[in-house]
Amino acid sequence: QVTLVESGGGTVQPGGSLKLACTASGVLFSVRGVAWYREATGRGREWVGVINIRGSTSYADAVKGRFTITRDNDKNTAYLEMNDLRAEDTAVYFCNQAQSWGPGTQVTVSS
Repeated sequence: QVTLVESGGGTVQPGGSLKLACTASGVLFSVRGVAWYREATGRGREWVGVINIRGSTSYADAVKGRFTITRDNDKNTAYLEMNDLRAEDTAVYFCNQAQSWGPGTQVTVSS
């Protein structure tokens, strides 16, 4: 069983940046991929991107070129760096690994 906790959310102005973290407890963090999702009010959960065990990444078209996923296996942590944030990026952001979910962290983009 993996326990995940997201952190780093907050409120930023359009064009701003935030870096979220997803810290995992339990074993085998380094041998599993980590995915990021988001859920805006009134909308379903949307896939944002993923990083595999080799560090290769893939992103949704809506965030490609603005968001970057990295991982630090020594810290059992994956990161989601978000740049050029837009109002439509406002959502609760979740990480997922081995079918486990964190509680999420709120990101609000507003002037």
